[in-house]
Amino acid sequence: MTKSYLAIVTARSGSKRLPEKNIKKLCGRPLFVWSVLAGLECPKIERVIVSTDSPVYQEIAIKAGAESPWLRNPRLATDTTSSVDVVRDVLEQLGDDAQRYRGLVLLQPTSPLRNAMDVTHALDLFETRHASAVVSVSETECPPAWIGQIPTDLVMDDFISPEFRGIRSQDLGKWYRLNGAIYIIGINEFMNKNTFMPPGTLAHIMPRERSVDIDTEFDFNFAAFLMNYNAIDVGGSK
Repeated sequence: MTKSYLAIVTARSGSKRLPEKNIKKLCGRPLFVWSVLAGLECPKIERVIVSTDSPVYQEIAIKAGAESPWLRNPRLATDTTSSVDVVRDVLEQLGDDAQRYRGLVLLQPTSPLRNAMDVTHALDLFETRHASAVVSVSETECPPAWIGQIPTDLVMDDFISPEFRGIRSQDLGKWYRLNGAIYIIGINEFMNKNTFMPPGTLAHIMPRERSVDIDTEFDFNFAAFLMNYNAIDVGGSK
């Protein structure tokens, strides 16, 4: 199996809702290190680069076995900065060297339960189906028809559309959501389309128990519970 992909982990400092969440210790490791390990342990990934604006994060990344050759420009480390802009910056920094990779894999730091097996299977799908891109998804806990907004008066008369009232959830079929764990795309495809989901993108379906996307303290604690429940060895990913 040839190592031919570039993995990028985006780990900025300065989270607001969960301060410094990307280096908050989860089962003995800084949060973003779990994503670094998923890349390093994937047999198809040649190189893992961590893009960060923090010298502290940079040092952690290097100790974990990743590369972090430069600090991200502060203009790309704001609350409104997109992953597309950050990844494009990494590829532009690499210049012609980026062209030697078969594709890029974005591993966001807030998906610590995604592992090397998930990444490998997603890359298998990318290769065997000659896909434009592959994006990971997981099944939702309920159908969209059961999700709505609550008005200030709390009245739920319009919460569920009339055509869906009285219908059992199992009769509405399976629904999926982006889980944020894996994005795979060719280098040129990404640079030309400026998106991780061009036409022809395929879904890599992941189990819900490895699809937690950490944004809050609750998410973090839930991820820790799942890691402990599934007996993940903190000395090395499962």
